[in-house]
Amino acid sequence: MCSAESFPADAEPPGKVTSEPGGLLDVLSVAAVVLDGDGRIILWSPYAEQLFGYSAGEALGQFAGRLLVHDEHLDLVLKLFTRVMEGEGSWSGAFPVRHKDGSTRLAEFRNMRLEDEHGALYALGLATGHTALRKVERDLALSTRLISQSPIGLAVTDTDLRYVAVNPALEKINGLPASEHLGRHVREALPFLDVDSIEAAMREVLETGVPILDQESVGRIPADPDREHAWSVSFYRLEAARGKILGVAVSVVDVTERHRAAAEAARARRNLSLVAEASIRIGTTLDLGQTARELAETCVPELADVAAVDILDGILTGRPALASSGGPALVRAMAVASAADTPIEAVRAADPPGEVARYDADRLVTRSVNSRRPVRIPRVDSADLLSIARCPEDAGLLGRAGLHSYLAVPLMARGEVLGALDLKRTQNPEPFTHDDEVLAGELAARAAVCIDNARWYESQRHAALTLQRSLLPEHPEPRPGLQMAYRYQPASIASEIGGDWFDVIPLTDDKTALVVGDVMGSGISAAATMGQLRTATRAFAELDLEPAQVLHHLDHIADRMGQTITTCIYAVYDPRNNRCLISNAGHLPPALIRPGEEAELLELPTGAPLGVGEVPFCTTTFSLLPGEELLLYTDGLVETRNQAIDERLNSLLAFLTGPPRSLEETCDDLLYTLRHPGEHDDVAMLIVRACPPSEEAAPDSSGA
Repeated sequence: MCSAESFPADAEPPGKVTSEPGGLLDVLSVAAVVLDGDGRIILWSPYAEQLFGYSAGEALGQFAGRLLVHDEHLDLVLKLFTRVMEGEGSWSGAFPVRHKDGSTRLAEFRNMRLEDEHGALYALGLATGHTALRKVERDLALSTRLISQSPIGLAVTDTDLRYVAVNPALEKINGLPASEHLGRHVREALPFLDVDSIEAAMREVLETGVPILDQESVGRIPADPDREHAWSVSFYRLEAARGKILGVAVSVVDVTERHRAAAEAARARRNLSLVAEASIRIGTTLDLGQTARELAETCVPELADVAAVDILDGILTGRPALASSGGPALVRAMAVASAADTPIEAVRAADPPGEVARYDADRLVTRSVNSRRPVRIPRVDSADLLSIARCPEDAGLLGRAGLHSYLAVPLMARGEVLGALDLKRTQNPEPFTHDDEVLAGELAARAAVCIDNARWYESQRHAALTLQRSLLPEHPEPRPGLQMAYRYQPASIASEIGGDWFDVIPLTDDKTALVVGDVMGSGISAAATMGQLRTATRAFAELDLEPAQVLHHLDHIADRMGQTITTCIYAVYDPRNNRCLISNAGHLPPALIRPGEEAELLELPTGAPLGVGEVPFCTTTFSLLPGEELLLYTDGLVETRNQAIDERLNSLLAFLTGPPRSLEETCDDLLYTLRHPGEHDDVAMLIVRACPPSEEAAPDSSGA
């Protein structure tokens, strides 16, 4: 501020200027006063009236010194004014002024010289109350420190969404210095984030003025590309005092730890769910291939985009599984599963199921088998691809498919390595972690026990089937006066083999014994019992005994063997008189088919099963004329779990009453019509047709 008492009192000011309230100086509580070269007031801001008490009408045109300065300070003010007007620099400091009400107030001044285009000189004085200045200083210092020291990222963008200010916290959060923010669009500065949704939110705030709070954003920053970060972002519109829109203010809180904790909790729930699902899905059957497929399908897509199950070939064939602990391995691919959106190249690069291949020692899946430990490659490079794929061509396929992470886990059960679970990620952007390795190991361990059970079951079933087939007649020799066909079909893969059998035994005088029996139970024990009873039956048949007597002796043998109960039909056919003698030991009755008539079940005394003991058997005689057929069968042909036996027997008779067909066709059509896939019982079936001796035919060896 300055005074001009030495200037002529009658000098007229060059002009008078007033200013409208609401400008920046008013907002900051700063009074602006302009003096002409004579010291008269020519501009008086609205806040000057508030600070000094004089209205613009009272102040404009007055000498500032007379109006505002006490007499004792006029000399000092004159010197200061003269110094400023002569261009010796500006002046600032605190100075007492006279208020309109007569009081004295301390004001902070900053004075400087102004010059217009015509060379006229003026003095500009900016003043504020001492108390107000200290408040502004405190507020400014506080706001500056709050912004610079805040752990919350803060930014301001203009209406074009260009950064105009960022604080240090935001520099750290985004991993970019302020220089790489300022003047740039959000899209240019943060291309690694979902900028479409961010810009859409900012434009909505600009248009509506309604803040958007706590919008979550997830991404990877250049400073830490290996880990996913998360932020809670809020947007609000910045406006000037008169409502002018200045831009958008952004606050960003790093919630990565919270996000990761939530992700970990979700991952833990997913893992528990996957383990629970595996307990239900894996091992539903004793089919080794099905169990392998169930394991692979359980892993996709939650754990991997492509999952393969490989079994050591020696495990399946009984040979040593591994040539050496560090050498190559002979492996059979059992199953491959892939997510719906997995590139076809990744599936083509997997070993086809059923194929046996030699895996070199440097292949990662072989390393896992040999070391009995998981092999995890979080980030796969080009060199790793050659160790994952079976050949360079497949390595190229995996590279094009986007394979970026790999995990191989050994399948181990009861201390023995069975094979490996092979997992690949192409679409899932996350690398395999230690937690994924633990989860895969848990799934592999559960599946390995099921695979081992299936393997042992297959071995036992193969042994039982081999034994049973070795005990059945391979090629019954042609018999006079009879044409014959037969079938033996074991139970489904999911059940153990039983003790069903049939036999054709030559007797004296061109007679033939026909036998069908069923040892209750399953497995090797039932097959062994069947073999003993079949051998005993042949021995008693050599004695040319009546059927009831043969069953009587077999009953004693079965009783002494202490085995399970056995049912049996024993018949003797004499072609010379077309007569058939038959006896039943608790078995289903044979079916008699006469040309042009409905098929019927022979009415026979049922008798007791073999092994019950001390129960008499009866022999029944009936005629079997040329062209007539007799069908002997075990219960596996007609018994089911969802239909009564009477209904099934009626279906059998209805089928046999149909148009004439060859014996071989009858056998095949019966199995196709009455037998359903997956049945849990064996079937033995023998059908004969009486004919003149000149028309006898050998059985079809393909039947058993």
